[in-house]
Amino acid sequence: MSELFSNLALGFSVAGTLNNLFFCFVGAMLGTLIGVLPGIGPLATLAMLLPITFQLPPEGALIMLAGIFYGAQYGGSTTSILINVPGESSSVVTALDGHAMAKQGRAGSALAIAAIGSFFAGCVATVLIAVAGPPLASIAQKFGAAEYFSLMVFGLVGAVVLASGSVIKAVSMIILGLLLGLVGLDVTSGQGRFTFGIPELSDGIGFVTVSLGLFGIAEIVTNLERASKHGRDEIAPVHSLMPTRQDMRESWPAILRGTFVGSLLGILPGGGAVLASFSAYTLEKKVAKDPSRFGKGAIEGVAGPESANNAAAQTSFIPMLTLGIPSNAVMALMIGAMMIQGITPGPQVMTKQPALFWGIVASMWIGNLMLVIINLPLVGMWIRLLRVPYEMLFPAIIVFCSIGIYSLNNSTTDVLFTAGFGLIGYLFVKLGFEAAPLLLGFVLGPLMEENLRRAMTISRGDPMTFIDRPISLGLLVASLALLAIVIAPSVRRTREAAFQEEG
Repeated sequence: MSELFSNLALGFSVAGTLNNLFFCFVGAMLGTLIGVLPGIGPLATLAMLLPITFQLPPEGALIMLAGIFYGAQYGGSTTSILINVPGESSSVVTALDGHAMAKQGRAGSALAIAAIGSFFAGCVATVLIAVAGPPLASIAQKFGAAEYFSLMVFGLVGAVVLASGSVIKAVSMIILGLLLGLVGLDVTSGQGRFTFGIPELSDGIGFVTVSLGLFGIAEIVTNLERASKHGRDEIAPVHSLMPTRQDMRESWPAILRGTFVGSLLGILPGGGAVLASFSAYTLEKKVAKDPSRFGKGAIEGVAGPESANNAAAQTSFIPMLTLGIPSNAVMALMIGAMMIQGITPGPQVMTKQPALFWGIVASMWIGNLMLVIINLPLVGMWIRLLRVPYEMLFPAIIVFCSIGIYSLNNSTTDVLFTAGFGLIGYLFVKLGFEAAPLLLGFVLGPLMEENLRRAMTISRGDPMTFIDRPISLGLLVASLALLAIVIAPSVRRTREAAFQEEG
C-alpha cells in the first residue's frame, strides 16, 4: 500500500506541473467540445490530433489524448439531452430518457446527474487502474513470445465478437488490417512486401495516415451527408442545474451499477464505452420496478449509462498501459501515439517510465474534476456552440488535417494516401463495414508477426510451443470459446438485435 501511495505521489508530481495541467485542461476542453458537436467523436478527433503529438513531450501528449477520450463521454450527454442528437456514439442511450426529461422542463437535472455520475465513475475507474495496473504488469513481465502472440489473438477475436455488423465482415476487416500492417521491408530478409515498386511504401504505411483517413476524413464526409438529410430538434431550455433530493435518491443506485458494469466491460478486448452504456441501460430496465417509465424521462436511464460509459472509457486504459494490447480502436490510437513518441507499449512502460504511467493515472483524477467545472457552469456556451452549422466547421477541419499529416514527413504522398484512405473509409461506411477492427489488426499485425517468429525461433520451429505453455494455451482456448459462442445461432440473433437497436 505504501508503494501505491508513493507511486501516486510521483504521478501527481508529474501531472501537477504547469505544462501537464495545461495539456490536461486542453484535452478535457477538446473532449467536451467534440462530445458536444454531433458526429465527430473521439476516434476521429484523436486521429486528427496525432500529427500534433509528434512535437509534444510524451507525458503531455498522452495526458491530452486521454483527456479528449474520457472528456468526450461527458460532452456527448449535452447534445443527447438538449437536442436529442448524440454528440458521441456512447451517448445514444442517454438521448432516450435525457431528452424526454428536457421536454418536461428537467434538462438541468438530467445534465447535473450525467455530470455527477460521470465524475463518480471516472474517479472509481481511476482507482481501479492504480490498483490493478502493477499486478497485471508484473504478470505480463513473465510473458514470453508465445504468450504475447496468443494474447494478441485473443484481443483480435474479442474485436470480432463485439464489432457491430456481421462476424464475416469483422473478420475480413481484421485480416485486411493485418495485411496492411505487413506492408514494407521484411525485417529479417530485407525483401519488400506488398510495396508494388512504390518507394514510399518501403517503410510501410504510416499509422497516422491510415487512422486519419479511415476515421477523420471519412467521418467528415459522412457527417456532411447526414447533416444535409436530417435536421435538429429545438434546443431545450435549461433552468436550475441542481437536481432534487428525489432525483439523487433514484440516481445513486443506478450510478453504482453503471460504474460496476462499465469498469468491467472497459477492460475486455473489443469492449468500450458504447457497449457499456447499452448494457447499463438494459440492466436498469431489468431491475426497475416499473420498466415502462424508461423512454419517458426515467432519471436512472441517464445516470446508469452515463456512469458506465465514463467508467469503461477509463478502465480500457488498463490493458493498453499494462499489456500493450488495445481493447478498442481508441486505445489502438493511443498505442500509435506512444509509438510516435518512441515508446514501446507493454509492461515495461511501468518499470522503465514510471513517471509516464503514473502521470497519466493522476491526470485522470485532475481531468475528471476539470470536466465537472467545464460542463456544468459553461453549459450556456455549449448551447450557443450547437447553433453553429456543421457545414461551416468542416473546411477548417480538412485544412487542419492536411497541414498536420504533411508536417510529419514533409511529404505530399502522405496527404494523398490519407485522402485515399478517407475515400476507402467512406465506402466502408456505405457498405456496412466497421473500420475499428481494421485498425486493431493494423496495430497488432507487426507485433503478432514479431512474436510469432520469435516463439518459433526459440522452439526451433515447433508450433507446439503455443500449446505446451499453460498461459498461451489458456488464451488460445479462450479465443476458440469466444468464437464458438458468437457463432452459436441464439447468440448471433441476440447480438444482431442489440446492434440494430444501437443503430
